[in-house]
Amino acid sequence: MNRLLSLLLALALPLAAQAQDAGVRDPVTILISIDGFRADYLDRGITPNLSRLADEGAHGKLRPSFPTKTFPNHYAMVTGKRPDNNGIVGNNMIDPRRPQVKFSLGDPKQSLDPFWWDEAEPAWITAGKAGVRTATMFWPGSEVAIGEHRPPDWLRYDEHVGYAQRVNTILDWMRRPADIRPAFATLYFEAVDDAGHKFGPDSAEVNAAISEIDKRIGDLTAGLAAMRQRAHILIVADHGMRAIDESRIVQLADLIDLASIVAVETGPYAAIEPAAGTDDRVYEALLKPHDHMTCNRREELPERLHYGHNPRVAAIICIAEPGWSIIAGTPSWPVKGGAHGYDNQDSEMLALFVASGTGLNGDVGIVDNIEVYPLLMRLIGVTPLPSDASGVLAKRLP
Repeated sequence: MNRLLSLLLALALPLAAQAQDAGVRDPVTILISIDGFRADYLDRGITPNLSRLADEGAHGKLRPSFPTKTFPNHYAMVTGKRPDNNGIVGNNMIDPRRPQVKFSLGDPKQSLDPFWWDEAEPAWITAGKAGVRTATMFWPGSEVAIGEHRPPDWLRYDEHVGYAQRVNTILDWMRRPADIRPAFATLYFEAVDDAGHKFGPDSAEVNAAISEIDKRIGDLTAGLAAMRQRAHILIVADHGMRAIDESRIVQLADLIDLASIVAVETGPYAAIEPAAGTDDRVYEALLKPHDHMTCNRREELPERLHYGHNPRVAAIICIAEPGWSIIAGTPSWPVKGGAHGYDNQDSEMLALFVASGTGLNGDVGIVDNIEVYPLLMRLIGVTPLPSDASGVLAKRLP
């Protein structure tokens, strides 16, 4: 009888522990990026899951930092620092300390080098140092060992990993026992941005991508509900999207011989270095007034851009009129569909913000995207590092 009782107790204790774990789960914080989700896409009537979360919680529009590009703004949201201060000043950039190499999305040797990322500390590193277990599913910078620290769970970006699989990975992480379950996780989707670039923001393909990601958001929330996992969910985008075409082009080759410049970045904005370092011809050619673009020395950019003080910013920054593209010779990308990178005051660069289960409610209006950081850290329960943010969203929490 004693042996039977002991056996029954041995079986019952793990079940009781599981039931207790399911009943008293601490809330997790999940930060989701839908790359290129322009703020007004939420008004198209094709996002039942996102719209429900927005109606039940909070929603608004994020003003991206300049330049309105992917890497600078993803890093701004998880550090609270604008590109000038977080070090990721563009999708492409050159550092004076490494004049012979260029950071670019297509060069993993550079884009995964901590040298480029360690001017700011992202939320998952700060949280980890504070004892909070973190996990990242495809967030720019999350693959890099910053200060020799990484999240306990992270994945190398692979566009071939399906969106359902990404959601299931998050849900699998949440099914773990409490001691190895992430308390903070990130999730990233690129479909809306990809479709916007290829087909333009008003295309059927963009709408299809929006609907697809909305379904995956529904899968995530349903999965969390099924396991009774409470969650603070922040859904953001890094920038919007604007239609472009080949009829609206500023050709740099018409203004200066291309051998005289290094075009670090082209498109809605151009980052240009004189090839000879201090070539007065380049400055004279580009700094004069031009139709459809405005060029400035980096140190003379409008202060409202908060850009131009980091030495990684190119010597001359030209910003195209909305809808126009700056190219240097034959572009390596098709000038059609959609683009981003314009002045961050452009209304079509405004990005999505939705908060669910956070305590925020209603329309928060237009806020700078650096304000995501202190809100995120408050939800995680970790003191944020000093940043450029004012805490306007975090202060609205109960």
